[in-house]
Amino acid sequence: MAINYIAVVIATLAGFGLGAVWYMVLGRAWMRALDKTEAEIKEGQGSVKALPFIIALVALFVMAWALAGLMGHLAQVNVRGGVIAGLIVWIGFVITTMGVNHAFSGASPKLTLIDGGHWLAVLVVMGAVIGAFGL
Repeated sequence: MAINYIAVVIATLAGFGLGAVWYMVLGRAWMRALDKTEAEIKEGQGSVKALPFIIALVALFVMAWALAGLMGHLAQVNVRGGVIAGLIVWIGFVITTMGVNHAFSGASPKLTLIDGGHWLAVLVVMGAVIGAFGL
């Protein structure tokens, strides 16, 4: 199975851009759900302010690559198949894991909704992009 790496890179950038818009719109609600101020978040990042963004890009690339591989193995490399694959991955792995972690850490349900919604949108968009390009 050959993976279309152009599709993976574009899906990565689409996911990153979606996240930027998502958290620009929901940033204040996200900080309230974390019970942190902007200064506390910046302080927690340490001296390398770009590190969270680098980690996000690498993680998004791995996510897009894995989703492309899954779609290829399922032989559903089209927009519909990508959206469905993204939704199934989110339901089966992402929101379930987040729900458990957030329940045990005492995180606000609002945080789970904001972050979980973000990952749902990212996976659906990534799947659609990969499906549109094909493998």
